[in-house]
Amino acid sequence: MSHEIKNILITGGAGFIGSKLALSLINKGYSVTVLDCLSEQIHGKNPEANSSLFKSISGKVNFIKGNICNRKEIQKAVEGQDAIVHLAAETGTGQSMYEIEKYANVNISGTALLLDVLVNQKNSVKKFILASSRAVYGEGKYINSKSEIVYPEHRNWDEMRQKNFQMTDHNDEILEAVATDEESKLHPTSFYGITKLQQEQMVKLVCSSIGIDFVILRYQNVFGVGQSLLNPYTGILSVFSTQILNGKNINVFEDGLPTRDFINVDDTVEATVRSLEMASANNETINIGTGIATTILTVAGLLSQNYQKNTEINISGDFRIGDIRHNFADLSKMKKLLGFEPRKTFAQGIAEFTEWVLNQPVQESNFERSMQELKSKGFLKS
Repeated sequence: MSHEIKNILITGGAGFIGSKLALSLINKGYSVTVLDCLSEQIHGKNPEANSSLFKSISGKVNFIKGNICNRKEIQKAVEGQDAIVHLAAETGTGQSMYEIEKYANVNISGTALLLDVLVNQKNSVKKFILASSRAVYGEGKYINSKSEIVYPEHRNWDEMRQKNFQMTDHNDEILEAVATDEESKLHPTSFYGITKLQQEQMVKLVCSSIGIDFVILRYQNVFGVGQSLLNPYTGILSVFSTQILNGKNINVFEDGLPTRDFINVDDTVEATVRSLEMASANNETINIGTGIATTILTVAGLLSQNYQKNTEINISGDFRIGDIRHNFADLSKMKKLLGFEPRKTFAQGIAEFTEWVLNQPVQESNFERSMQELKSKGFLKS
């Protein structure tokens, strides 16, 4: 436990990562306040009674049911805090492309309001941790046949309609994905990614101006026990699991070979706690991932195998506007500044996750509805 920091505010602290972070900090002797609106998309209807995420922290934290866009609720939450971990955000990449005002209000204006309160209200905050995202990198870092670094723009939609999904340069040469480091080009391909980049810029500017140490954590794809099984817009493991357990086929986009860097939530929480406690992390931007690229087809196959279901995996060729092809993290800074390497393999995490899911009520699949929304707005192509 840090001697200077005793009281910690977690915005969005009833969510998947936030609730586990809150419990970890409480176990280490910190006093935790949570500000969360208990969004129905994550927690379901009547969350105080039915949300397992909320119930896991209820009675253990100082809970404020409030909105990151409400000044009075933020003022109340910030009072007496030594540190803030800012997790409150709308997070669906696809959904962000057509709910632009909502994502701007929560992610950009909400963060601006929180920083405005820190500037204008007397407080004891010494450190600010921002949960950012790999989405700020867009398509990430690649090399060509000459081993030159290339940062490609988003893929051509007409090419993708012809099932040409690979990343290529302007000479149509196929590029090879390499680990994306923190100095890589920042060029988001989704509105969600834009909001996370704006959060980063605001936090750096304002915290530096008023003498609050900050840490920006660029989370890769976080998964694990406890993630919402209700939300059809985020969490590919939850989406696939709900499809499998409802006896439906799995729709794998593109050619099944896009990759993501999946990090277990327990490792994510450990890295976040270290960033809070270690001065070496101060005023740094750090990737939080495993550095391992896993294909979406591998994810679908592992889930089906762990549930012992003969699920049909349909490689559909469908694609979403705003989706990237590859991105996996360079972990050099995480290892150096936090002295940390992920402990759980993807296979171990999947085994734990599927065992937990099998002990939960089977949720209705809202995936088709979310896909229809995307299609009606022109952001899902077949």
